[in-house]
Amino acid sequence: MRIATASYPLDVLPDWAAYEDKLTAWVTEAATAGADLLVFPEYGAMELATLAGLDVAGDLEASLFAVAERLPDADALHAHLAAQFEVHILAASGPATNDLPDGVVRPVNRARLFAPSGEVGVQDKQIMTRFEAETWDVVPGGPLRLFDTALGRIGILICYDSEFPLLGHALNEADIILVPSVTEALAGYSRVRIGAQARALENQCVTVMSSVVGTAPWSEAVDISVGAGGIFGPPDRGFPDTGVVALGEMNEPGWVYGDVDLADVAAVRADGGVLNRRDWNAQTGRADPVTVVKLA
Repeated sequence: MRIATASYPLDVLPDWAAYEDKLTAWVTEAATAGADLLVFPEYGAMELATLAGLDVAGDLEASLFAVAERLPDADALHAHLAAQFEVHILAASGPATNDLPDGVVRPVNRARLFAPSGEVGVQDKQIMTRFEAETWDVVPGGPLRLFDTALGRIGILICYDSEFPLLGHALNEADIILVPSVTEALAGYSRVRIGAQARALENQCVTVMSSVVGTAPWSEAVDISVGAGGIFGPPDRGFPDTGVVALGEMNEPGWVYGDVDLADVAAVRADGGVLNRRDWNAQTGRADPVTVVKLA
């Protein structure tokens, strides 16, 4: 399959038609290039807040609910484009307030995976960054899910989630793990990229990182974004020795494309130079205590 992952800039949208035109142009470009799976980044939906005016977009609390109100319309547009072009689309994540898990009263950070059939899978972020938890009051949502699609089994680890190996291990049946991200500095981008590559190594699967890029001075939440799209695999048989299938130029808007064959995932899991996935599964059943050695 061909995967398209976005290095995506945020815009001030004068009206809904501008958003329709933007998203349609992005999807058309990727589909025309032969992409089967399109991956947009974390909090890329925040540009929808500008439809309510820059005063609302610039208010951390108000912007959450302004975007949440627009997500159903955005979802309808994504569903239409996925069906029209016969592609799978991971929509840019954004704050959601509908259909929240029991006891959750604050917005969650939600990504949505659209299939050409019209079916939609929902994945909420599991672990909040300090900004989300301490400043923005965005909260963890529903549990991790594994989506069985016509393209293969797909999991989603939203940005910071990718840095936690046990979350990745919970998705060890996934053929592809999507990592939509937004990071304000090179250090943050590096952390998420290292996490994405580590998950590809230990699960012997494909991981796909998308990024917001550029500036959005109207929002404290996404005012500066540094990153690039990337597609990674295990550095083993059937994959590049670096593990890098494709990598965009830093901070350059556009699609990054990579071709992957999930038969290579199955093959490396069965007979790779190393068998990380098998051996981790063996280790998780061990109960041997750790020996503490004191050095004078």
